[in-house]
Amino acid sequence: MEIVFSLQISHSILPWSLNTSQDTSESILQRSCAMKLYSVSDGPPSLACRQALKALNIEYELIDVDYGKGEHMTEEYAKLNPQKEIPVLVDGDLVMGESNAILQYLGDKYDTSGKLYPKDPRARAIVNHRLCFNLAYYYRNISEYVMAPIFFDYERTPLGLKKLKMALDIFNTYLQRENTVYAAGSHLTIADFPLVTATMCLEAISFKLNQWPFVEKCSKECEINTKFCKERRHFRRS
Repeated sequence: MEIVFSLQISHSILPWSLNTSQDTSESILQRSCAMKLYSVSDGPPSLACRQALKALNIEYELIDVDYGKGEHMTEEYAKLNPQKEIPVLVDGDLVMGESNAILQYLGDKYDTSGKLYPKDPRARAIVNHRLCFNLAYYYRNISEYVMAPIFFDYERTPLGLKKLKMALDIFNTYLQRENTVYAAGSHLTIADFPLVTATMCLEAISFKLNQWPFVEKCSKECEINTKFCKERRHFRRS
């Protein structure tokens, strides 16, 4: 996962060991040019990218990276992403980390309709703002309170809970101000994918969204539009 302080959580055997023995000795850039996504099954940033790929009807190879086994920390993986974070997209000779950049690239190159990633400067600015808000504030505060104690020696604190609620307050305000169930307008955009998958983290601690009705509606609506039930169930059990 692209969790800030490197909880960009990642996860099953690295691609070069999933195929043939010949692949083991090859650089990723020497392999097939088909699109690949190095992903963690229950990592919100990875799920956001997968949702975008599905919404854009793009065929790609999904490569699971086992975060728990530290497969993202190997020298081979560092050739893909020196930050050693997940997800990573490979599209031909382009190798890119950072889920926001991946979402924007997919929108720029493959969203010919301009619905998921609007071409209009004002509409696009709102989408970009929501992406930045999620990365810098929303997902950060959720992941530090929910995810860090699961994966690291990290305690939940009253301050952490306060910051989590502040993040929910702000997202709820954005949605309420626009009177919409979508993060950045009247329809689904790439901004919804990371915000909703970040919100899904709260299920891991059975955190209720009753106090934030617009966030709750947004989450439910986008879950209807993007079906990743298997990952969601696994994430909830984790």
